[in-house]
Amino acid sequence: MMHKDELQCLVKEALESANGSANIVKVSEYIWNHYEKELKESGNLFYTWQYDIRWAANELRRKGIMKDAENSPRGVWELVSY
Repeated sequence: MMHKDELQCLVKEALESANGSANIVKVSEYIWNHYEKELKESGNLFYTWQYDIRWAANELRRKGIMKDAENSPRGVWELVSY
């Protein structure tokens, strides 16, 4: 069963697979295409994961793994170093 905290790793993985930057739709598509089964088996997270990846992105920004929204093009999530 997947937990909310694991979404940080999945967001980072999705961005890495997109050469370090992507919009939220591409991140969501990646996560769904690679983790659909796990998401479906994750209880309430199944209903909230698309909201929760925004939380995960904010945590990655706080940790210095993702660029702050002000330092990225509008709507684009970017890793600090890639």
